[in-house]
Amino acid sequence: MNIAPPRPESPQQALARIAREQGVDYARLSRLIGRNAAYIQQFVQRGSPRQLGERDRAVIATYLGVDESLLGGPVRADPQADALATVPRLDVGVAAGAGVLAGTDRPVAAMAFDRAWLRGLGIAPLKAAILRVEGDSMAPTLGHGDEILVDSADAATRLRNGIYVLRRDGALLVKRLDCAAMRQGVVGIVSDNPAWPREDARLESLLILGRVRWAGRSLA
Repeated sequence: MNIAPPRPESPQQALARIAREQGVDYARLSRLIGRNAAYIQQFVQRGSPRQLGERDRAVIATYLGVDESLLGGPVRADPQADALATVPRLDVGVAAGAGVLAGTDRPVAAMAFDRAWLRGLGIAPLKAAILRVEGDSMAPTLGHGDEILVDSADAATRLRNGIYVLRRDGALLVKRLDCAAMRQGVVGIVSDNPAWPREDARLESLLILGRVRWAGRSLA
């Protein structure tokens, strides 16, 4: 008796499965690529459009941390490709200064990191993002224009001394947190640049978004 091999997933089936496994709704994926809220639902359930555009596919694959080939892209021939994980670079600036309002959380690019290196740091690619530093309050540790790798899984529940991205009064900041008084519900917000004064804040007034684990800068 001949048993036919199982049919491979279509891009629509793969996207539906991955979104379900990661708890991501179709409307969010649609907004991610600048489409109307029903765009991805129509793609998955009605096959309209018949295939995702190249840019849309790349953005969604990067956000979900999957290979583009699952969503209809070309199969990569590079045998080393699986050793790399892509981390989205978001269109967001975090202030090393007095604070700026965020841009969008839409990926504008991606950076590839060695999976083993990320694993050694305890970072899951799906919980990481690259953000841009704006301002000089964290100099010389972080400078204006630096790119930082933020681990959103290492946030308020594991809070300890270190550099974090946080939201305060609607503004995104990158600051060093001093947790010595955390038992009293207070943390110190510290700038590495001595020209900027230290502040103390009630923990409940802050939204801790993630810990900064790596930074890179252009020397041009």
